[in-house]
Amino acid sequence: MATTICFIIWVLFITDTVWTRSVRQVYEANDPEDWMMHDFHCPRECFCPPSFPTALYCENRALKAIPAIPSRIWYLYLENNLIETIPEKPFENATQLRWINLNKNKITNYGIEKGALSQLKKLLFLFLEDNELEEVPSPLPRSLEQLQLARNKVSRIPQGTFSNLENLTLLDLQNNKLLDNAFQRDTFKGLKNLMQLNMAKNSLRNMPPRLPANTMQLFLDNNSIEGIPENYFNVIPKVAFLRLNHNKLSDAGLPSSGFNVSSILDLQLSHNQLTKVPKISAHLQHLHLDHNKIKNVNVSVICPTTPITLPAEHDSFSYGPHLRYLRLDGNEIKPPIPMDLMTCFRLLQAVII
Repeated sequence: MATTICFIIWVLFITDTVWTRSVRQVYEANDPEDWMMHDFHCPRECFCPPSFPTALYCENRALKAIPAIPSRIWYLYLENNLIETIPEKPFENATQLRWINLNKNKITNYGIEKGALSQLKKLLFLFLEDNELEEVPSPLPRSLEQLQLARNKVSRIPQGTFSNLENLTLLDLQNNKLLDNAFQRDTFKGLKNLMQLNMAKNSLRNMPPRLPANTMQLFLDNNSIEGIPENYFNVIPKVAFLRLNHNKLSDAGLPSSGFNVSSILDLQLSHNQLTKVPKISAHLQHLHLDHNKIKNVNVSVICPTTPITLPAEHDSFSYGPHLRYLRLDGNEIKPPIPMDLMTCFRLLQAVII
């Protein structure tokens, strides 16, 4: 039980890392005495809370243009308006901005003036979800740590778009119009610290090439991916959470070693076309294989053969394969569960058939 609790805490820590790393910096407020030096002008279209002088709330006001942003502002909320353009002028004094939320507007790539975003040298978070973008905007400030572009019409990633974004930890491109031809071998070059990449709900048939080496969370659900190249995970040796639900993966499309990748802790392959349980690493803890075409579980094949290094003072029960959760419902498997499954995976706490 203690081991399980520790694992859950660790998973929550890893999942939130890309947030806490930046949020810690964002919420470092200036000393109140410093605020007295700033102009407390508030655009008439917006609301400036006296208790939060570094925030400017302009959301849900049917705005068609971005107002002039006062120099004291760190947090700018402009979501759910009718804004089509991002010009430079409103931001010329906004040198302290850390956070911009422009979700649910009508912004196009043609509406973004070339230097409007790149001039924001301290910007950490940029939200542009639910707009009309057809390509990833560029140039962007080098300081950026999170870029949220979900639910646009992005089908292109111009060469060099990410070349200077070495601080980016999270890139969300889910629910766009990406095809395989959107990627070149150097598309992600420059993203040295990227940890989470979300490209779910696009139109990919192949795994994206040459992902950043520090990627820990890769989400590719709801595409049309048919196969995974041999040794694909060698370039992302830290990947721990891999989601490939709702694709077209078959047994023939998997590498010979399956998913025998020691870094992967949570593997989700639900709603594919697999007829066999793929090979897995002894380090894997959660495996989702529901709604495939699996008829039986051959434990002699899937039981990890590479032992985990065992300290002399510990027993093999505690240091065998780490699998704790296995989901197999929606297949063609009939109970009972093979006893040798429990013999191999002694830490299993839940098996769903």
